[in-house]
Amino acid sequence: MKETSPETLHLIDNYRAWVKETNPEVLKPLMTSWLEKCGFQVLNHTEHYFQPHGYTCLWLLGESHLAIHTFPEKDTCYVELSSCNSSKNQQFKSLLKGCFP
Repeated sequence: MKETSPETLHLIDNYRAWVKETNPEVLKPLMTSWLEKCGFQVLNHTEHYFQPHGYTCLWLLGESHLAIHTFPEKDTCYVELSSCNSSKNQQFKSLLKGCFP
């Protein structure tokens, strides 16, 4: 296994947050529109609905990925954006914080 050098670590900006929204009908279009607004290149998208509840969605980006995981029983959603473009990452972060302070 190849070890990661300290020089490589600064190439990816990682942003993580918890938000108070668990409805996939709200989250999916919202996150998709923000990715587009920030100029991310969406390469692919996949999602899974868990039974009896819960939702996971992943956007594969030209710049890395965005993943969301809902926890309806806790009324919260985990959002994680990893990107090699720090300005796009920062713009997404601002949109998220503006909507979910």
